[in-house]
Amino acid sequence: MNNTILTCFVVDDSSIQRLAIVKMIEGHPNLRLIGEFSNAIETKIALKEQAVALIFLDIEMPILNGFDLLDDITEKPGVIFVTGQTKYAFKAFDYAAIDYLQKPIKKDRFLYAVERAILAQKMKTELIEDRGEFIFVKSNLKKRKVYLKELKYIQALGDYVKLITDEDNLIVLSTMKSFESTLPEEDFLRIHKSYIVNLRKVEKFNSKAVELSNEVLPLSRNRKSELVEALSQF
Repeated sequence: MNNTILTCFVVDDSSIQRLAIVKMIEGHPNLRLIGEFSNAIETKIALKEQAVALIFLDIEMPILNGFDLLDDITEKPGVIFVTGQTKYAFKAFDYAAIDYLQKPIKKDRFLYAVERAILAQKMKTELIEDRGEFIFVKSNLKKRKVYLKELKYIQALGDYVKLITDEDNLIVLSTMKSFESTLPEEDFLRIHKSYIVNLRKVEKFNSKAVELSNEVLPLSRNRKSELVEALSQF
């Protein structure tokens, strides 16, 4: 028996349609209803307070439609679109929808969509576990997830710090001291007043510099012994 539990929101401006979906959710052992909403605005507010794994989302709603809602949120849950129109099916693929159910919903299609949602959640969980620990940082007014395995080094930039990862660079309003106390000391070391390095990314070093992925960072004279000791654990 699959023990995956998906927390859910139901969003539909029709109370009758919401009730129909709610009953199906309550009868499914792998789904747990957290809230139901008649419009996208209430849903957006609720998502700031309570993250969920899955939204059963109507498209045609007043003020903000289902697509508008997804455009307005950063951390997007899994989405199963529920609508009376077939014309939006192609656009739904642009939003990486798990499934697209047409009203009135047939139970077998509902169960199939939920199976797909459970599989997507398991794949997401496995990916997160594979990528390991992460931190959230605020960059360009958005919260960004940074996996520690992918963080190469941190550079001081006045009142800001620059995070260099395997994929991109982020500028964050923070201090080196703050990051030094946050990052696991067995994996990260401050090698210079302006640099913290991921020890697992170090490829070469000498008395003056540390090299990683074709980048050379300065090494303070009084930090060399700490670097040698830290690297010896690997």
